[in-house]
Amino acid sequence: MAYKEVEVQSLWRGQTAILFFLRRFGCQVCRWTAAEISKLEPDLRANNIALVGIGPEETALYLDVNKKTYKDLGFKRYTALSLVPAALGKKVRDVSAKASAQGIQGNFSGDLLQSGGMLIVAKGGEKVLLHFVQDSPGDFVPLEDISKALGVSTNAQKGQMPVVKAGKI
Repeated sequence: MAYKEVEVQSLWRGQTAILFFLRRFGCQVCRWTAAEISKLEPDLRANNIALVGIGPEETALYLDVNKKTYKDLGFKRYTALSLVPAALGKKVRDVSAKASAQGIQGNFSGDLLQSGGMLIVAKGGEKVLLHFVQDSPGDFVPLEDISKALGVSTNAQKGQMPVVKAGKI
């Protein structure tokens, strides 16, 4: 498959953008976090705010195969020694339990050592509204913090399953 290179700055050129950097697509915590963030989609669309998923694997809408943006934003790589305690920590166990309760599963495919995070940039790149880097694989930005950073109100509820319309991803 041929890929077109896109400058990351182009993602917020015409509108405020949330860039959600997933650790890997097989990650149960990442899948749960993506489901949580997608609850904001109707409110984001109403406010002309883009929600963009970026991943280090070929299934990503935006692919960062060399992980340059991950490095530039300070998303660290775990070592084998640092990953095990982090992956078994309370934060990961708590989010995994939430994901399992919602039927969200995971697997161990992809780069287990890559961390992720989130970047929210105002339209035109005028201001970084939020820069979040995971310290643990279980770290995520709560919906309230995303809404607050954007200065928008939302009707999204924690624990409520997102609704996907037919024909939409």
